[in-house]
Amino acid sequence: MVPLKIALHNSRFQALIGVGGIGSGTFFALSGNHTLGREESRSGRFLEARDYCKLHIIAHYVQTLLGSPFVTLPIGKVGDDEVGHRLLAEMRAAGLDLSHVQVCPGLQTLYAICFIYPDGTGGNLTTDQSACAQVDAGHVAQAASEFRQYAGRGIALVLPEVPLAAREKLLELGTAQRFFRVASFTSAEMWPAIEANLMGKLDLLAMNRDEAAAVVGMSAEDSYPLALVEATIHKLRDINPHLLASITAGKEGSWSWDGKALLHVPALPVEVVSTAGAGDAHISGIIVGLVAGLTLSQAQELGTLVAALSVTSPHTIHPGVEQDSLRDFASRHQAPLTEAVQSLLEED
Repeated sequence: MVPLKIALHNSRFQALIGVGGIGSGTFFALSGNHTLGREESRSGRFLEARDYCKLHIIAHYVQTLLGSPFVTLPIGKVGDDEVGHRLLAEMRAAGLDLSHVQVCPGLQTLYAICFIYPDGTGGNLTTDQSACAQVDAGHVAQAASEFRQYAGRGIALVLPEVPLAAREKLLELGTAQRFFRVASFTSAEMWPAIEANLMGKLDLLAMNRDEAAAVVGMSAEDSYPLALVEATIHKLRDINPHLLASITAGKEGSWSWDGKALLHVPALPVEVVSTAGAGDAHISGIIVGLVAGLTLSQAQELGTLVAALSVTSPHTIHPGVEQDSLRDFASRHQAPLTEAVQSLLEED
């Protein structure tokens, strides 16, 4: 893998420490669009697509795009099973520091079977009480020395699929050591996170259209995207006046709020294979851009590019995302990139 051309020794950030789900899954394409019945037997086929959880996706892209000596340290748990050991091998191969990913005998690695109807809708069956559910504040606290090591030079990342208490502990450690704090929450978690004052402990909140709608109680489908984005930013400013935000809206593009201006980045017109993992790829690109010294709006451009390339793969981690593939992809699709973003993609 070829990382982006970034002078990491000059960067404000030297490490990312994050907590969230680590797991996998498989996709099953059902025959017939009618809803699966309680006692029905339905034919279908497994798709050649690999599914991963948010922390793994983002950590993978950040590490492979930045390369050494940047340190990406995920905190989590997997089961002592085939899935868990396979994920650890893949994460290790990507260069991740796994010193705080614990293998738990007797527990299952988080795993989901995603079923898809021919019209593209579907759902998933997810393991209950997986290893991820056992990630608690105590486990996160074991990484306190790493936070101290990168004091003032780190990014703290909190993601779904582990209890909120574990995420709150990571934000506490990150705040104490002056980390830049980034988070993503599911739609259902938005108000619990607000009520727990987690928004007040963040520097950047990344959302998709549905998650933004949950903040303001609007309908994601019926609301004009810009109106929804503006209402969400207004609400978040009431909660935390210093909070930066990124909101994605599929083919409508994405918006960034840098504390002063709301800027739009159009989506790239690409042939989509799967949108699964696109939002996580977008967050990854933003983080990489910030490490490279880009402004938030410029980092939003890089996030858009990484996400656009990611959806050309059936897997939630596109195995070919690197400097060369991003540069070629941007050229083929005539991506409207600022000079600062273009320079990151240039060959040495």
